[in-house]
Amino acid sequence: MQPTKYALPLMVLALFAASAAHARGTIEKVDIKGLDKGDDAEMIENIEVSLSLYDTIGQVQGESRLEYLLSQAERQTRQALEPFGYYNPKITVESPREGDTLRVVIHVEKGPATVVRREHIDITGPAQLDQYLQDDLENFRPRKGQRFEHTTYEASKIVITRRLAERGYFDADYTERRVEITRAENVADIDLTWDSGRRYNMGEIRFNQDYFVDKLFDPLVYWDTGSYYHEGKLDRLRESLTKLDYFSTIDIQPRPDQADDNGNVPVDVNLTRAKRTIYTAGVSYGSESGAGVRGGIERRFLNNRGHKMNTQLDYAQKRKSLVVSYRVPAFRWLDGWYGLTASAYDEQTDYIDLRNFKLIGSRSGQLNENWTLIASVNALRERWRYASGTEFTNAIYNTSTLVYPQLVADYVNVDDNLFPRKGLSGSATVRGGVEGAGSDTSFVQANVLLRWYIPIGDSNRLILRGEGGTTWTSDLVAMPPSLRFFAGGDRSIRGYAFREVGPRTPEPDKYALGAKNLVVGSAEYEHYFNGGPWGAAVFVDTGSAFDNTIDLHTGVGFGVRWKSPVGPVRVDIAHGLNNPDSQFQLYLNIGADL
Repeated sequence: MQPTKYALPLMVLALFAASAAHARGTIEKVDIKGLDKGDDAEMIENIEVSLSLYDTIGQVQGESRLEYLLSQAERQTRQALEPFGYYNPKITVESPREGDTLRVVIHVEKGPATVVRREHIDITGPAQLDQYLQDDLENFRPRKGQRFEHTTYEASKIVITRRLAERGYFDADYTERRVEITRAENVADIDLTWDSGRRYNMGEIRFNQDYFVDKLFDPLVYWDTGSYYHEGKLDRLRESLTKLDYFSTIDIQPRPDQADDNGNVPVDVNLTRAKRTIYTAGVSYGSESGAGVRGGIERRFLNNRGHKMNTQLDYAQKRKSLVVSYRVPAFRWLDGWYGLTASAYDEQTDYIDLRNFKLIGSRSGQLNENWTLIASVNALRERWRYASGTEFTNAIYNTSTLVYPQLVADYVNVDDNLFPRKGLSGSATVRGGVEGAGSDTSFVQANVLLRWYIPIGDSNRLILRGEGGTTWTSDLVAMPPSLRFFAGGDRSIRGYAFREVGPRTPEPDKYALGAKNLVVGSAEYEHYFNGGPWGAAVFVDTGSAFDNTIDLHTGVGFGVRWKSPVGPVRVDIAHGLNNPDSQFQLYLNIGADL
C-alpha cells in the first residue's frame, strides 16, 4: 500500500512530540555526599545556599535549563568550599533520571586544606603602645600553620578595625592588605598592616533637646574633657539616659570631623521626648484577695527638672493598696533617685484584719553594672487582729509603730535579663530599729535571696534558688505581720498556699502568724523543645518559716514554659508532700524572675 501524502509530516510531528516529552524534567532532590553532617555542617549549608539547583527543586525545567544547572553545580560547590580553606576539592555530579524526575547527587572530597605559610600582621602608629590592640593582634587567627578560613580571617580583621574606632583612632586605615593563595601548594600568605593614626580625646558633650533645663544631664558625663576617647563611655551615657525613661529616641554621634587642634572630638546627643503620661488598667484575681481592678498613672516627667510621679491603685475584694511615689533625679556620686513614697494597705481576709500606712524616704544608686543600692528611712504604723473562730467580734487589735533605716543591695549578672540561661542574680536586705527612737521595739532583720542559672546544652537550663532570713528581737509580738517571714506560694515553696508554711493559730483555724526565721531552697530543670519558645519544667522546693525549730515542708511539681513576646510565661502545678491544705496548687507567672 502506498503511503499517503500526509504520512511523512505526521511521522515528523510524532517524533518531535516524543522528543519534546523527554526534553523536560523535575529535580526531585539534591544530596551532598562525602561531608560529615557534624564537623562539616557549615560547609554543607554554604553549598546548599550557593547551589542554583536548590531553587528549582520540584519545578518543571526545560532540558537546556537542566543541563545548565547541572553544569554549574560543580563550579558552585567548589566556590562554596573555598571560604573554608579547601581550594583543590574533587567534585563529581551525578543526576540519575527516572522518567521525568532527577535525583542529583554531589560527591565531595575536600582534598588538602590550605594552611598559612607566612603571616605578617601589625599595627603602626601610637596604637603600637595600646595593650588592648596588641592583645587583639596576639589573638588574630589564622596564624602560621593553621588552616586558612576566610570567615575566621575576616572576623579577626573586624575585631581590630572596631577596636581602633572604639578607642578613638578615627584616622586608622590599612597600609597593606593582601592574602595570596597558592593553589598548587595549598598555602596562603597573609600581609596585613594598619596605620592607627593619632588617638583622639573626648570633647564637648552637646545635649540637643528642647525641654529640660540646661545642665540637668551634665552629671551623667563622668569623664573629663580631654581624656582619651572610648566608646564605652558613650555606651554608659546611653544606658543612663535610657534608665531615666524620659526619651523615645537617644541618638549619640561622635563628630571626629569637628575635632579641634588638640584632638578633642565633640559628641552630639540628640534626644526626643517620650510620651509624658502612661496610664495602666487591668483586672486581678487571687484565691485570698478575690476579684479586683488595678490602675495607675505614671508621669515620666512632671517638670523640666526631671521630677517623676507614679500612682498605683490595687482594689480587690479583700485586699486594697494605694502607693504614691515622687522621685527626683540624683546624678551626683551614683546614678539614681531621691524618692518619697507613701503607701496605704488594707487586708480583710477570713483570718486577719490588717491596715497599715508607711512613709519612705530613699536614695537609690547604681554602684556598677551589676550592683544597685537603695538606702531608705521607713516610718510604719500598722494595726492588725486575727479572727477567733470565724469571727472578729472578740478579737483584740494589736498596733505597732516602727521607724527604721533599711539598706537593699540588688545584684544582676546574667547573659539575658529577659530570659537568663547563665549567671547569678540576688538581693540582700538589712533593716533595724531601736525602741524609744520612734519604734515600739528594738529589732534587726536580714534577708538574702540568690538565684543561679546554669545552662545545660542548647535547650535546657537548671535554676537553683535559695533564700534565708532572720529577725533578732526580744518582742516578736510587737513585730507587725508585714515584717514577719512567711513561706508557701509561687515564689516560695510551691505545693502550698500563700503563707501556709510556718507558725499558725491552733486548730481548727490554723491561720498563719508569721515567723522570725525563713529558709527556702529550690531546684528547677527546664527543657525547651527544639530550642523553640515552648518548654516544660520539673521542680522541687523545700523550706519553712519558723521561730525556733525548723519544720521543713517539701513540694514537687511540673510546669509549662513559653517565651512569649512580652516575656516568659510560667504555669506550674505542684503538690505538697507534708500535709498540705490542698492536694494541688496552680500558679501562673508572667515576666522575668530576677
